[in-house]
Amino acid sequence: MKNSQSPQQDAHQAHDGMEERDDERPGSAGDLRSSLLKYGGGLVLSIILTLASFWVSDTGAVWEGGVPVLLAALAIGQMGAHLLFFLHVSSGPESTNNILALAFGVFIVGLVIFGSMIIMHSLDARMGNMPAAHATMNMP
Repeated sequence: MKNSQSPQQDAHQAHDGMEERDDERPGSAGDLRSSLLKYGGGLVLSIILTLASFWVSDTGAVWEGGVPVLLAALAIGQMGAHLLFFLHVSSGPESTNNILALAFGVFIVGLVIFGSMIIMHSLDARMGNMPAAHATMNMP
């Protein structure tokens, strides 16, 4: 026996049977407020880290040998803030694929950088014995 209802009526009845909850509905006032607070907090943290990087590079209050290390630490903090607040990468079970994709991307970038450094070192070692006359021959 065939069902005499249209697909639209079936969908409407299925929707009527579902319970609507505020915490699952996108665009609710609480969702907007929490999103704005999260994005605003990320923006403030990013601005603070950026200003701290400029301050570290310009000030004499930090030992000169420690400036690159401190700038690298601030850059890692900046990347962490962007991943957490803007790209929503967290350690929850729902973002396992995002973490795996991020790890793979970091691996590929590291492989390219490390390989480039090996190639440049090899070229430097092979060209290091070049006499100074040959090095300046093509310069105007």
